[in-house]
Amino acid sequence: MSYGYGGGGGGGRRGRRGGRGFRDGSRERWDRGGGGGGGGGSRGHSSDFDQHEEGGGGGGGGGGGGPRDRPPPHLKGREIGLWYARYGAVRRKQADRRSRAVVQMDEAREQHITKLLNSVQSDHPGPARDGWDGRASTSGSWRTPEKEKPRWKDKDVEFLFQEVVRDSSLDDRLKRDLQSKKSDPKYKEMLKFREKLPSYGKREELVKLINSNRVLVVSGETGCGKTTQVTQFILDDYINRGMGSLCRVVCTQPRRISAISVAERVAAERAESVGNGNSCGYQIRLQSRLPRRQGSVLYCTTGIILQWLRSDPLLSSISHLVLDEIHERNLQSDVLLVIVKDLLNLRDDLKIILMSATLNAEKFSRYFDNCPMIHIPGLTFPVEEFLLEDILEMTRYHPQNQDRRPTWKRGFWQGRNSRPEKEEKEAEYKESWPSYARTLQGRYSDNTIEAVEMLDNDDKIDLELIVSLIRHIVLNDEEGAILVFLPGWDNISNLNDLLTAQQMFRSDCFEVFFLSDLVFIPALFFSLPPSLFPLLCLSPFPHSITIDDVVYVIDGGKIKETNFDTNNNISTMTAEWVSLANAKQRKGRAGRVCPGKCYHLYNGLRASLLDAYQLPEIMRTPLEELCLVAARILDGFINALDRAENLTALGFHLARLPVEPHIGKLILFGALLGCLDPILTIAASLSFKDPFFIPLGKEKMADMRRRILSRNSKSDHLTIVNAFQGWEEAKQHGSRYEREYCWDNFLSANTLQMLHNMKGQFAEHLMHAGFVSSKDPKDPKSNVNSGNNIMYNEKLIKAVIVAGLYPKVAMIRPSHSKKRPGPKVYTQADGKVCIHPKSVNAEETEFNYTWLIYHLKMRTSSIFLYDCTEVSPFSLLFFGGDITIQKDDGQETVAVDQWIVFRSPARIAHLVKSLKKELDSLLEEKIRKPAPVDWQNRQSKDCAVITAIIDLITTQEKPTGGTKGYGRTWASAPRGQHIHFNDDDDDDDD
Repeated sequence: MSYGYGGGGGGGRRGRRGGRGFRDGSRERWDRGGGGGGGGGSRGHSSDFDQHEEGGGGGGGGGGGGPRDRPPPHLKGREIGLWYARYGAVRRKQADRRSRAVVQMDEAREQHITKLLNSVQSDHPGPARDGWDGRASTSGSWRTPEKEKPRWKDKDVEFLFQEVVRDSSLDDRLKRDLQSKKSDPKYKEMLKFREKLPSYGKREELVKLINSNRVLVVSGETGCGKTTQVTQFILDDYINRGMGSLCRVVCTQPRRISAISVAERVAAERAESVGNGNSCGYQIRLQSRLPRRQGSVLYCTTGIILQWLRSDPLLSSISHLVLDEIHERNLQSDVLLVIVKDLLNLRDDLKIILMSATLNAEKFSRYFDNCPMIHIPGLTFPVEEFLLEDILEMTRYHPQNQDRRPTWKRGFWQGRNSRPEKEEKEAEYKESWPSYARTLQGRYSDNTIEAVEMLDNDDKIDLELIVSLIRHIVLNDEEGAILVFLPGWDNISNLNDLLTAQQMFRSDCFEVFFLSDLVFIPALFFSLPPSLFPLLCLSPFPHSITIDDVVYVIDGGKIKETNFDTNNNISTMTAEWVSLANAKQRKGRAGRVCPGKCYHLYNGLRASLLDAYQLPEIMRTPLEELCLVAARILDGFINALDRAENLTALGFHLARLPVEPHIGKLILFGALLGCLDPILTIAASLSFKDPFFIPLGKEKMADMRRRILSRNSKSDHLTIVNAFQGWEEAKQHGSRYEREYCWDNFLSANTLQMLHNMKGQFAEHLMHAGFVSSKDPKDPKSNVNSGNNIMYNEKLIKAVIVAGLYPKVAMIRPSHSKKRPGPKVYTQADGKVCIHPKSVNAEETEFNYTWLIYHLKMRTSSIFLYDCTEVSPFSLLFFGGDITIQKDDGQETVAVDQWIVFRSPARIAHLVKSLKKELDSLLEEKIRKPAPVDWQNRQSKDCAVITAIIDLITTQEKPTGGTKGYGRTWASAPRGQHIHFNDDDDDDDD
């Protein structure tokens, strides 16, 4: 099979702005041949154009004519603009048709596929089956009985499936052990520290409330010790009452790092090592140090509990469930709260303890039928707070280069006009500003008031102001660590550049640390090295970090917040103002060992309008994964789903996999098509994170190494496969080679090891579901079509990526702009988008094909595709949506979902469509009744159909450089459907 891109020229130079796609639908009107919008002369314009085109291809025939690409000479003013608009639209449409990829196959291949289809279709005579859309039967042939225990035990649910019965001898032994600890010097030293915590003073009251109520809300200030102490109070109470064997406390944490570090802290306070059959352990995804089976405390992530609920909806072996940090209102914790409330109706013996910050504890109490609350005060010294006007007054700072665009325009381009409540808040702020500015007069200097107004008109954090403030603290205040909260890594990187540019901060008196979600912190409770002014730049993710040495906190006032635009079906990430809860938490980091100071980089009016807390994540994220997980839990939990809402066979398997639906589908297709190992690498990376890191100051070098690892695959996903394969080879030569490989290629060995572990977990799921015969991702039977260790089967892997990620498709068209030489990328929903600078395709100028598949699309300053892979027409035809065959102005075409259009002879198109139907039928059957494909039996229908398709994809394709030179390389929409692109940048094409 070959793909040719027809027609050389034809685009021509467009005059003025006539070639743009207008948002008011003018392109659609012109394409349909209607005049529209041209006033009384519109009919005449249409006639002039028609005559112009008919007269020798636009070369002067009829209607007065004129030179090619020029309007008739009698048109003037607006009439010329309208002529160019219609002329450009028609020329683009013609160019579209000429530049479509041509789908063909050689005669031998055509005969082979015809024979194959005749053979397999004779095995099931009858009406032609419709293409499979995933809506498989919901009969009992695939459903798991509600009370049936799994045939295997996932390591992540090992702690859950343990029989719990009263054991008197164990009760006595646990009691003796606890008594003996009181003479242990380490335990006694830790106990002295614990007794100073505010939570310890509430010990008896807490235990009494927990024992006498099914649900209790515990609110506490930062540093009160609720996370580490409440679980110990429960366990020690049971042990002292001789009931230790019945106590199994599980405490959830929103982050992996918190679960590990808090468990290590609690174990240290009990003079034990974490896990190893002692009283305290942790469980996070693919990693655990489990405590003893009975009489223990387990810290785990919220996701682990949700996974447990799939296997045991009653959490039968758990006596106490402690939900910590619920005030953060993340997606998983909110879902868990809903489930737990229903669970209380089925388990009278389960105790629920909800731990929250103070601002919204009453809300959780009301949700659980006005259950009792207890408040624990914080253990902090007084913290003096300063607002923006105070900071400007003390530093005498005056901003320099400000963004001069109007506020509304900055808001639009930064994606800040999305939420009505935000717009209302901003309107109130602008209305109140003149009055507030007058209140500053007399209290602050004129320079300060002017600076406040200038900074008020800028949405960005002024990093120069932070440098000035740090300098002021160093020169005028006592020694102490300075903690800076910034919304993202870009701010941290830029602040580092500003600091290192000044001699003052390069001295031995300072030591700078950069902490974020990209950096693993080995302990949440730590002290800093003995520098005079240790400086920490921190992104806002790890809220649970406790740093005793911090005296000064600089609150940037912003936090990165992800939202979901339901109108455009796109995630957005913007820096929003912090909530009062965020600000209070940040303030609480100061004053742990002495009186502290907190500097907020927002003015008093802004402070008065801050939200109490962030909008819950469940109200600003897409819910596909949640729906699958909830459906699986509820279906076996309370039979809440009726017949019409039962999971399909595909949905059942996707819900069992611990990943989002698109990634789950990718995994299933990798198993079914015999290329498991590389696909699991991609799936693990998309589910967790890619293994690359970018050191400060070495961004360009890191990008270059990433491009080298891509091996010109034009794929971010295959780049990760190549990096992972290189790491595995380096590991085989020893730890020194592994370290050097990771160092040279800017790779995290810890992340790579995590991906390795996740691949094993995915393969184990697939084996026990019946899709593969081994839990080894590299099992030869599961990788018949993967390729060899030197070169993966790149084309097939890209096709499987399409199978998993479709319909996340973007189209490429070349740019003729000298200012912006890279390709232009469009999606059907958004029009023009950008490839993220981190992608290996960001600076690519020539592609073999004109379509990309991507996983993550997000709006920040622009709409970015964060990862993408170039894919071929055949990949889209076989693994995309529905195929339609039609004629477009005499041109025979085959289209995927009516908007991805290729040229193809009708007989070839019908062969492709029939072969796709057979593939869909086979995949449906495999998902309903999982079984590995027997690749040895070449006569079987399964093997014959899949092998034929793989052969077409991998051996018949001949890339032709789709974006090299001219070519409008996106397909125009079918009649009646029009894709409108924002071609604002086309003015630079000349």
